[in-house]
Amino acid sequence: MSAEPGAGKAEEIQDIEVTDDIEVRDPVSAPDAQGRSRRTTRRFPLFTRDTARPEGGGRAASGDLPAPARQWPVLVVLGLVGVGLLITALDVFRVGTLFIGGALLAGAVMRWLLPSVGMLAVRSRFTDIVTYGVLGLTIVLLALMAQPKPWLQVPFLKDALHFTVEN
Repeated sequence: MSAEPGAGKAEEIQDIEVTDDIEVRDPVSAPDAQGRSRRTTRRFPLFTRDTARPEGGGRAASGDLPAPARQWPVLVVLGLVGVGLLITALDVFRVGTLFIGGALLAGAVMRWLLPSVGMLAVRSRFTDIVTYGVLGLTIVLLALMAQPKPWLQVPFLKDALHFTVEN
């Protein structure tokens, strides 16, 4: 046994860091009579050992198939975005950006309908659907309203622009 007062605490801290069950003492809570934190937390330590997969983040196909086949949902979205970028590069701006927005909307629909979408699952199902949907819808609406000769005209936007810029 060591005569130093802090020796026992150092060994205790090492035991907490080494264990497989990741339990870190919360430094914010008030200490108890022995000087230890009263509350414990499941927050990860500085060097994360493991993270939870997002809901639906498993393989989209059987593990026996090659890697591209297991990740087909994200490949569909990336393929459509690539086609949209190619069409945009060929000077058909509106159609290309519609492809890009449509790809994100397709990602939102796949995230909603499919139980497992592989790497298309980034966050929780709800957050992914909202993020892909809002971004896709915004890109589609902006593509439809792009000048010259917009396919979609929103009357109050012209009035708002007139009010803010020309006054």
